[in-house]
Amino acid sequence: MAKKKKIEALVISQKMLADGILDMWIATPLAESAKPGQFIGIYPMDMTKLLPRPISICEVSDEKDALRLVYRISGKGTAEFALYKQGQHVKIIGILGDNGFPVEASQGKKVLVMGGGIGVPPLLELSKQLNVSGKPESIDIVMGYRNNETFLKEDFEQYGNLHIATEDGSIGTKGNVIDAVKENNIKADVIYACGPMPMLRAIKKYASENNIKAYISLEERMACGVGACLGCVCTTTHKDEHSHVNNARICTDGPVFDAESVDI
Repeated sequence: MAKKKKIEALVISQKMLADGILDMWIATPLAESAKPGQFIGIYPMDMTKLLPRPISICEVSDEKDALRLVYRISGKGTAEFALYKQGQHVKIIGILGDNGFPVEASQGKKVLVMGGGIGVPPLLELSKQLNVSGKPESIDIVMGYRNNETFLKEDFEQYGNLHIATEDGSIGTKGNVIDAVKENNIKADVIYACGPMPMLRAIKKYASENNIKAYISLEERMACGVGACLGCVCTTTHKDEHSHVNNARICTDGPVFDAESVDI
């Protein structure tokens, strides 16, 4: 288990991608060890907010010296992050999440990448890595959005056959990601997914019914991000060998789990 480092990063750029969705690049040596599905914590400059805010890694620069963070403004901490400008220094901790997406499980397989809402960004680096080192037979990518603000659409189109589902039917399939899979008759051996819990429950059920291996990234409100506070515990289908209870910490034991191993 790699030691978590608390260091300063430099804001390279920041722009708005959609309503309330920001796209920020930061320069940091932590990028060298980042893997798909992992995340970092950003400390607010307001000292009354002591805890870091967990932000998923969207992309790693080709030079492995910068991280792309695509996040939603959801509270005072992320609202502060949205004001950061080029050249500003921010304090971060990382890399967090000891278990990212197992890219190696895709080798020779038909792969389906599924994301919804703010679960879309963490799947970009995964899609990129699947092309570079995963060597899958094929890659289908299904992303779910509320409306026609399909942020990162052009990015995903570089890495697989992209299909879109929108709640209002403005683009692609009207409905959710499972509806899009069925409408486009997509077949898969392995599923990688990230998104809101109702979506992940539906994907787990779909994977089980169709005998597909599924790896899901769980979103949960976190405090410390390093496994100390037990604030992001999920229920597992097996007992932990240390605590002898059916629990796992999403921030350290995850955030990615074999769908069969968690009770969601």
